[in-house]
Amino acid sequence: MSSDFIAVNARAVLEQHGLDSFEALWALKLDAVDAPNTGRGGWSSVYRLELAGASGQTQAFYLKRQLNHLTRNLGHPLGEPTFAREFRAIQQFAGLGIPALEAAFFGQRRVAEGQQAILLTRALDSYRPLDEWFADWHSVDFRARRDIILASAALVRALHNTGRIHNCLYPKHIFARVDGDGAGARLIDLEKTRRAWLGQRDFVRDLETLQRRSQGPSRSERLRFLLACLGQRRLNDQSRKIIAAITRRQRGKQESKA
Repeated sequence: MSSDFIAVNARAVLEQHGLDSFEALWALKLDAVDAPNTGRGGWSSVYRLELAGASGQTQAFYLKRQLNHLTRNLGHPLGEPTFAREFRAIQQFAGLGIPALEAAFFGQRRVAEGQQAILLTRALDSYRPLDEWFADWHSVDFRARRDIILASAALVRALHNTGRIHNCLYPKHIFARVDGDGAGARLIDLEKTRRAWLGQRDFVRDLETLQRRSQGPSRSERLRFLLACLGQRRLNDQSRKIIAAITRRQRGKQESKA
């Protein structure tokens, strides 16, 4: 049996509620936040978990459990839980200093029914996904919009500077918040992250996906975001080539649907 991971800052509250083991978290009765994902032959479900700490302050988590919800690759031809891949990415991102969701617990088991896995992450309750920000973008203060754009761009740039891509970079996967000190952003849903094997082509893929699905920001705000992702203040030959590549990819997507 493999050892389980428990984050130092989560151990006390989990122990307090008798939830510091795989078995206890697997048996916990909770209502799922949405319908189970059954796309890989098994199932995967997400639950919200709120626990009162010793001081009485509530700590919020998302508990994710799955059975036979597997991903297959050269390293795991028979499949491994998708949460195992996501947990590795969370740990890698933490080591690289890329802001993302935080793991509180991870464990996996082989049972008669197949492969089980649990991933417990801290809720990002002070953040909102970009698609929610964009839904009422017109009512967001100008400075807040600017700060959200720049914080999100800095996050994507930090990711790409490590030679990695998110590979599923939708607005709902970037969580942003605004406070008195400005804005901050974090990435979630890291299961598909990988190295940029194709270099700039992969970075363009990330940027095009995000641009195509971002409804709300103006054309000038979109340009500000792209320039900030590239670490540039104004258009130059490099940024024009990137924008042209994004436009070609967008057109290709549109033509394939026609």
